[in-house]
Amino acid sequence: MAKKKKILLLEDEKVLGEILLNKLLTSGYDTSWETDGESGIQKMRTMKPDLLLLDIVMPKKDGYEVLEEMRKDEELKNIPTIVISNSGQPVEISRILELGAKDYIIKAQFNPDEVLEKIQKFLGKEAGSAEDGTPVEHGKQGGKIWIVEDDQFLSSLSSSQLAKEGYTVKIATDGAQALKLLDAETPDLVLLDIMMPGMTGFEVLKAMRADARCKNTIIVMFSNLGQEHEIEEARKNGADDFLVKAKFTLREVVERVNALIDKKKRKA
Repeated sequence: MAKKKKILLLEDEKVLGEILLNKLLTSGYDTSWETDGESGIQKMRTMKPDLLLLDIVMPKKDGYEVLEEMRKDEELKNIPTIVISNSGQPVEISRILELGAKDYIIKAQFNPDEVLEKIQKFLGKEAGSAEDGTPVEHGKQGGKIWIVEDDQFLSSLSSSQLAKEGYTVKIATDGAQALKLLDAETPDLVLLDIMMPGMTGFEVLKAMRADARCKNTIIVMFSNLGQEHEIEEARKNGADDFLVKAKFTLREVVERVNALIDKKKRKA
């Protein structure tokens, strides 16, 4: 069996770091994660990764400083680096390429498949992954889940993870699209973001709870902040659960979904 390629991830945002770490590990890569540039440089020297995924905005040393230090170091300067850019402004992209980065990803625009495609461009496909780059895993659960979320990256990763559990997953990027899906089927569970274009998550929640077809549908609200008034409004309008994005890893979300679906099956 071929030796696993090693990837070092430098990213200080907890949720994104957890998502990327999980994605890379389940795709067959030997992956380590550090949350600041200083510890990242130290890890690079001991790990000697085959590829670096590098955020720009980090504590202690930012991405620019990491690239500058790598360029001066004979052991580090040839490590292929893909930068995770917050803004994607031309001046930023120009600078990271001048400092030796091989490619870049803009946080607001990329999806998991693009991450793997860029990695595979430099490292090839990993043993332990399917031909299309998705992990070979089989779930044991069953049920229909909708993810109503305008963040394409998060919804795509969530969908991939839930599909591996055995769920049939559909994605809607706004409330109107979600409600239209009811013409074709009724979901067992909905993961519903609060802040979306057009209808808010609360408006979608009220509409679904007023629809007899959704009387047994589990609805879990997602929030960026989890303020008390949001939680109270969600409960008042019939939400079954409430998750604050920054406080949960993707794995924990899946475990919560499994628990809610199992509870529903026991009641049936």
